[in-house]
Amino acid sequence: MIRKIELKKKAIAMRKKGITYSAILEKVPVAKSTLALWFKDFKLSKPQFQRLTKNKLEAAKRGGIAKKKQRIERSNKIKNEAIKEIGEISDRELWLIGTTLYWAEGAKEKDWRPGSGTSFINMDSDMVRTYLKWLDFCQIEKNRLNFRLFVHENHKNRIPEIKKHWSKVTNHPISSFSKLYWKKNKVNTKRKNIGNNYFGILKINVLQSSDFLRKINGWVTGIYKAVNKM
Repeated sequence: MIRKIELKKKAIAMRKKGITYSAILEKVPVAKSTLALWFKDFKLSKPQFQRLTKNKLEAAKRGGIAKKKQRIERSNKIKNEAIKEIGEISDRELWLIGTTLYWAEGAKEKDWRPGSGTSFINMDSDMVRTYLKWLDFCQIEKNRLNFRLFVHENHKNRIPEIKKHWSKVTNHPISSFSKLYWKKNKVNTKRKNIGNNYFGILKINVLQSSDFLRKINGWVTGIYKAVNKM
């Protein structure tokens, strides 16, 4: 009984300091329902309530930070393990990857517009690098590439920076990005890519590439048929 009285005094003293239930339970080994019973007739003063609220917010913040850290560590672990699973890429795998990439993101030849050229558009720098690597594998000369930039109007002041970014990504001179098209901005936009990490959208055309596009279409059809035979 004496032990329990001492624990009750300790718990009430901690509560007066604005300490939360969870923190008290770490020091006072009783059930949460027991604490609630002990504190039933105990009313916090305004300063005590303010301290309690502050402590709750700080505890929630610490908990959020800890959870975020755990989530980042877990995500990094999963990603690193997945990277190891890929290993080395063979020439054939690069060929298939690039063909599938074009299948997803490249322009297609239309029945009503035969003779279309090869055209690829994206804003993902890593995807663009992969596509260019594939074009090089397909023996498409660099001087056959034509670039166009599509940028939102509110980034007009960042054009030199944007051109420099794509020049670095593609390993082509800044002068290659002279063709610029402006995208109209909506007042109530929900886009997230509006900060300094936004570099617009890059379109890559391959000049005199109608036959190359037809070959890509054949590769795509071949992949589709092979997959559906599995």
